[in-house]
Amino acid sequence: MFISNAYAQSPLDGLGISSNLTSFLPLVLMFVVMYFLMIRPQQKRAKEQRAMMDALAKGDEVVTAGGILGRVTKVVDAYVTVEMAAGTEVVIQKSSVTMLLPKGTLKSL
Repeated sequence: MFISNAYAQSPLDGLGISSNLTSFLPLVLMFVVMYFLMIRPQQKRAKEQRAMMDALAKGDEVVTAGGILGRVTKVVDAYVTVEMAAGTEVVIQKSSVTMLLPKGTLKSL
């Protein structure tokens, strides 16, 4: 009679704590799914790419971002000299090396 419905609720519901948690639950679940499906694999690939660039050595056969295949002849701090054909060398950035080929791949082409 004198008590309204707002005062008859439990103390936690009156503060809105449970309703706030349930409204944020889908947002939290979407972030967790996005982390495991998108962010984590991308970080793993970036880590593998960095390790490959750091491990480049003279004599390695590589593919560049532009699709050029060649053999590494010289490795400097941030640059690599790649021999594409006999007597044809190009200086490229280490970051443009996309793939390390198995030894002997260039001879088989």
